[in-house]
Amino acid sequence: MKPREAAGGGRTVEVPPERLDGFFARFAERHDGIARTEATSREVRVTAADGTTATAAVPFGSLEEPSVEALVAHVLLPRRIALVLVRRGGHSVGIARAGRIEVSRTDRHLVQGRSAAGGWSQQRFARRRAGQARHALQDAAKDVFEVLVPRLSEVDAVVLGGDRRALDELREDRRLVPLFARAEPRVLDVGEPSRAVLEEAAVRALSVQVTLRDG
Repeated sequence: MKPREAAGGGRTVEVPPERLDGFFARFAERHDGIARTEATSREVRVTAADGTTATAAVPFGSLEEPSVEALVAHVLLPRRIALVLVRRGGHSVGIARAGRIEVSRTDRHLVQGRSAAGGWSQQRFARRRAGQARHALQDAAKDVFEVLVPRLSEVDAVVLGGDRRALDELREDRRLVPLFARAEPRVLDVGEPSRAVLEEAAVRALSVQVTLRDG
């Protein structure tokens, strides 16, 4: 994934677990060495000699003895992850182990775009569009409930992706409360859900989110 602009400045990158150790080594080489490392159970921040910082959010729980080495070991553990990708026009859900999909379900729905017409025509269009979006989310909730909820005891984490508003509406379904209670804080930015997008998300879900800020 390309770097993305981070809230509060800087840029955020997704680093695969197997590359995390090398990432910090290269960070030190590029920025004249490491001045200090500050680590908590949920975050590891490395400050270079030139003032540049690399802050890694700890995924999948917390670190018992926080350090860069502990973070690397933590993220390299094999995990089975439940994935929920939702947008207004479709969804894709599945279970992945070590970045590979084991079971999944994907569906697409027609949700029309906005109308340029005004008056009653626009209102009718808006009601129709809202109805389409509602049915799409109902189908997404059904698939999440049928495919993922029965397998929650088998997974180590739940990772979400897609449209935050759509995900928030799914949270209101009481059947899905146990699943959302285990969801990781990070929400993956993904395109229209499909099997291919789900496969990509299965790999990205294992990555570590690192925020870089210049000194």
